[in-house]
Amino acid sequence: MITGVLQDLIQGLFGRDRNLVVETMEVFRENAEAAGQRRHDHQSAALAQFAAEFTQPRKGRFDRFVDGLNRLPRPMLALGTLALLGAAMVDPLWFAARMQGLALVPEPLWWLLGVIVTFYFGARQQLKHQEFQQDIAGHLFEAPQVARRVRSLTQHDDAPEQDQLVEIDPDPLPEANPALQAWMQRKNRGGQ
Repeated sequence: MITGVLQDLIQGLFGRDRNLVVETMEVFRENAEAAGQRRHDHQSAALAQFAAEFTQPRKGRFDRFVDGLNRLPRPMLALGTLALLGAAMVDPLWFAARMQGLALVPEPLWWLLGVIVTFYFGARQQLKHQEFQQDIAGHLFEAPQVARRVRSLTQHDDAPEQDQLVEIDPDPLPEANPALQAWMQRKNRGGQ
């Protein structure tokens, strides 16, 4: 009879795919395995979102044509300035007449021209900088696969490896610094 009661008690606590002790402990302490799985799912979802965000859209013919037109002003300004210097040497009277015309332009118009040119080149620089950052982010997403390929080439291993994340130690141990050690010893001797 006692064995039957003990069997019923043990089966009640641990039987039928249940573990009453584990279920009770999970009320007071988080299940580490389930927490690890949730963290993994969260990180995988975040990486997938970043990958989708930084995918490079293919540019059409019109976009490439406009990019080509946008590349013209800077070379035209530089070459135009050199052409003006050449014109000043070839025909000084023609150049002086043109410069007199520029001298008649009111100062607020020069300020407006400066603002327009500054914003044009500033906005273009900002756009190119963002495209550059997106390109870098796209390449960083491929870093674990590249590291795996390099590792397999350096190990001369023909067996395919499974995808693994590259662990990078963010705080490597510093190498011994004899000058720093000598200074610390002098400081300890002087303070005692």
